[in-house]
Amino acid sequence: MVYLKVMSIRIQRTLACTSAWFRTPHDVVEDEVMLDRDGTAAPATLVRPRNSSRDLPAWVVMHGISRPGRAHEQLVRFTRALAHAGIATIIPDVPEWRDLDLAPGLTTPSIAAAIQWLRGSGVVRDEPIGVVGFSFGAPHVIAAWADARVCDDIGAACGFGGYCSMRRTFHFMMTGQHNAGSTTEYLRPDPYGRWIIAANYLPFVPGHEDATDVAEALRTLAKHAGDVGAASWDQVYGPKIDEVRRSVAEERRTLFDLFAPRSGAPVADAEAAAMGEQLEEAARRTEPAIDPTPALAEVTGTVHLIHGRRDHLIPYSESELLTSALSGGTPRLTITRLFGHSAQDPFPLFASAVEIPRFTRALGEVLAAL
Repeated sequence: MVYLKVMSIRIQRTLACTSAWFRTPHDVVEDEVMLDRDGTAAPATLVRPRNSSRDLPAWVVMHGISRPGRAHEQLVRFTRALAHAGIATIIPDVPEWRDLDLAPGLTTPSIAAAIQWLRGSGVVRDEPIGVVGFSFGAPHVIAAWADARVCDDIGAACGFGGYCSMRRTFHFMMTGQHNAGSTTEYLRPDPYGRWIIAANYLPFVPGHEDATDVAEALRTLAKHAGDVGAASWDQVYGPKIDEVRRSVAEERRTLFDLFAPRSGAPVADAEAAAMGEQLEEAARRTEPAIDPTPALAEVTGTVHLIHGRRDHLIPYSESELLTSALSGGTPRLTITRLFGHSAQDPFPLFASAVEIPRFTRALGEVLAAL
């Protein structure tokens, strides 16, 4: 009887969560709370059911490298869906990530601060808490499960649209090419990705130490795109590209054009591919922790991975690689057209017969993890 009751609750939660994914629920509450991240005050959003007990399962949800941060459309959709299904979530704000700094070392302190707040809130159960990471945060959130500071408090992990191989991810961002199994596929990359990696690492590439003006111009452009919210290849950014390009020394404007060509199309050639490799090497030297694979190998337990099939920022093949990197755990991967970084991928109506059940099953597995 207990088993049947538990299964009934899980089915109800899955159906509630799935329905709320496709429509905005109105029975959730979003509260601003304050965390203590290693002595630094950091805001967070608590999302919970409006009419709830004070004995809720809980998830810590980390946003990615984006200007909206915890207000990102897909993240808000996800947390509201969980709240509609009777689950509390807390989303720590990472200002450095909203400022587009690639700083993986802030992941575990943010999770620890969120867990500490939840434990003292009286809102959640005295049970393990789940962790969810989106985009850049996904592999580092999953890796936190092996960190001694928080591992005993974590009972489940989930990653949406995460990366595994920096080299392959940077190559895709520069060229649009990625390896799916034994074949090479092409998908127009969201230029937002290459603007951010160049903003962080271009001056650390040998021969481009003086390209700080290019890096700052691309950071300005990425911030503007994040604030506007339109797809980063939209022609609406043409005037802004022209404006920030004028801030770059004339002798480096060709370099700027490699990342932000006026046409919006990537330069899928040897020069772009070589730059992707150089940026990856610079990132590895500058911030070794940005490579998540060593820590991922220490993770045990079931990890749920969900990735958009036509994700224009990080290709789905990266989550396929994550399943191999999680050598000590049990990864469960779902590739779906109902999730993506840049925007919802349109697909024929008849495809819903496959996509909705697939996505529902994935959400059901995530909800059953706690």
